[in-house]
Order: sequence, then structure tokens, then C-alpha cells
Amino acid sequence: MNINLQRWVDRWVGIPLCAAVSVVDAVARRVSKQPSRADDTPKAIVIILLSEMGSLVLAHDMFTRLKTRYPHAEVHALLFSKNREILDLMQVIDPAYVHTVDDKSLGGLISSLWKAIGELRRAGVDVAIDCELFSRISSLLSYASGAAVRVGFHRHTQEGLYRGSHINRPVPYNPYRHISAQFLTLARAIDSTTTPKSKLPVMLSSKPPPHVQLNASFKPAIEARLALDFPAIAGKPLVLVYPGGGILPIRAWPLASYAELCRGLVADGCAVAVIGLRDDQLLAQELVAQVSAGSPFGAVLDLTGYTRSIAELLALFQVARLLVTNDGGPGQFAALTPIWTLMLFGPETPSLYAPLAPNCYSFYSNWPCSPCLTAYNHRSSYCDGDNQCLKVIEPAAVLAKARDCLATPTLAAAPA
Repeated sequence: MNINLQRWVDRWVGIPLCAAVSVVDAVARRVSKQPSRADDTPKAIVIILLSEMGSLVLAHDMFTRLKTRYPHAEVHALLFSKNREILDLMQVIDPAYVHTVDDKSLGGLISSLWKAIGELRRAGVDVAIDCELFSRISSLLSYASGAAVRVGFHRHTQEGLYRGSHINRPVPYNPYRHISAQFLTLARAIDSTTTPKSKLPVMLSSKPPPHVQLNASFKPAIEARLALDFPAIAGKPLVLVYPGGGILPIRAWPLASYAELCRGLVADGCAVAVIGLRDDQLLAQELVAQVSAGSPFGAVLDLTGYTRSIAELLALFQVARLLVTNDGGPGQFAALTPIWTLMLFGPETPSLYAPLAPNCYSFYSNWPCSPCLTAYNHRSSYCDGDNQCLKVIEPAAVLAKARDCLATPTLAAAPA
């Protein structure tokens, strides 16, 4: 289901449903005369983080701190099926407690939601943490889960998306704090007695996620495949580039800038490869053509669709020395490996979404209209597509930083 249809359903179906559920919840509370309380230690907690694979990485600290704070509680997760693999690789939740939703079609979405809600109610979930930024469907799911305590972002006195009043642990969304810190605040709001629920002592910054421990065969297997398929790269440092913008093309650095960067890296003696899904192959072919036309040193490799799973992609990151990527999932996944990462931000800001990894450097131009993709506009930019915030980032500056990274040894893994 494409993003515009998701937005349409969330608005025109979500608003009346949120209003109706809020009325039902208010009547139920008035009849029972007992407000929801968190005096008892939670027995089962569900974390709702449907849409962004990268956000799962940024939520790593929240998962681990919940397990520390409530060691006897079952911690469940509800997410889109396509995002499950990265959560399993992170090993922060028992796979038996992961519940998935199919968003490929409206029919599949409805049937899988019905199944997931049934699983959560049978599990006796008593706390739901909705990590989505003003999504209405996720707030409705927190109510449908049967949880008495429902934590989620709320607009309070801000102008934001209406999500109803059934979130009984409302946390103000703070556009000035990194999203990982806000996820921690959601977890702490379970038993907070302040108003707002985020009025809590400052905690230390979130820790980088530990590196994923892959099956021992993955890295040698990807090295052997590369050696067989591309023998010319032997002995060269491998640099990966991800020029795609995913479902939000406005996040992409211009292809001409990537081409100039790649020509410089190839001239330095690097093996440069384009990564992405099979849907990115046309973009990769165009980049390969641009580099080949302007470089006497050779072309870049097209590795779009080359890795068959996220685990294989992480193995490729372990083989490579450097990743240059637009804001998106690959940059967040790279934080789970030792690879140096250069990440290009524009429509969104690294202040909120930069990977929590010492081996990642973010480029950001601080353009006056940036960031324009926010929780308040459902990540629907008002830009005309002329993303000057990214166009003004000079390839020469990125190339200089890439050379610094390639001259620096990779860092050790963060402690678990």
C-alpha cells in the first residue's frame, strides 16, 4: 500500500475512529469511576513501531531499558512484516513475542491487524507504548490491544495531528530532542505521575546499539561471491553508495553529486558499488553510466538487489570500508556494524534522526526551510521538489570526509 493511500486512510478513517474510541473510553471511565493506573508492575508490554526499519535501530536503548526496568514482563512488538528481520537480528525481543502486520494491500492490512490484535489480547497486554509520530492507526491499535495503560505522543497544546483522548499516558512530542531520547521518555511515562508525563529528570544520552552478531558463515560467503562476480575489486577498499530516496525521493542527494563523488573515489583506487533494492536498478544504471562517461579509471559496480536479506546486507557492510547514503534505513543499519558511514540529511535533520554511532558523520546544510518532513505534516513536504538543502552539499566536501574515514581504522563494537 503506497504512502499516499496510507495517509488518506489514516486521515479520513483514522479521525472518526479516534473520535469514536475517545467517546467510548470516556464513557467507560465514567462508569467504572476508576482511572487507569500503573501501580502494579506490568506483566506484558507491547511496543508499537510499525513503519520505519531505521527507527527500530534508534529504539534499541528503549527496548533494553524496558527489559531492565521490568525484568519479569513480557515485551512484545507490533510492526510491519517487512521490518521484522532487523528486529530479529538485534535480538532485543523473544521472536515468539513479535507480531506482524502486512501492509502490501488494504485487505492484507485489515486481516493481519485483526490477527495481531487477537494475539495481543490473548497475551494479556496491560501496557501499550505507541512509538509512531502522530499516526492514528497506531493509537487505535494501542486501545484495541486491551492495554489499560496506553502511552503515546500527544499534541497537548501544540498544533498537531488529532489522535483522540484515549491515550492515557500522553507524552508531548518534542521536535528539539533526538527521537531515541523521546522513545526513552515514552518508556518512562508508564509509571510517571507528572504532568506532562515527560516532566522527568534528564537521563544520559542514548547509547549506540551493539554490533549485530551474524552467523559466522555470512561474511565469508559475501566475500566469496564478490570475489567470484567482481574479481577486479580484489585488494581495493570497497565503498558503498546508496543514492535512492525510498518512498520519499526528496531525501535524495542529486545523482550528479553522487557521480562526482564516485569518480573521485574510483580515481583514488577504491572499488565503488551502488546498493539498493531491485526497484533501484534503473537509478543505479544511470549512476554507473554517468561515472563511466566521465572517468578514465573505470566504472562503479551495480549491487542493487545483490543482497537477499538484511543479514546479507549487514555482512556486506562488514566487508566494505565506507557507506555514503541518503537519510534512510541503510544508514541506520550501518550503525549495527563497524563500517564508516557518511549520511546526507536535508528534508529531515540529524538532530532528530542521526544514527547513534561514533562511526557515522552527518552532512546537513541548515537550509532555512529545513527540516520540512515532520511529524506535524505526516512527512508530506511542502517543497516543490527542488531540494536545495541537499543540492548545496558539495561533493568535494563529502569526498574529503570519505578520504578521512578510509584513512582511519574502523572502531570497535559498542558494548551490549
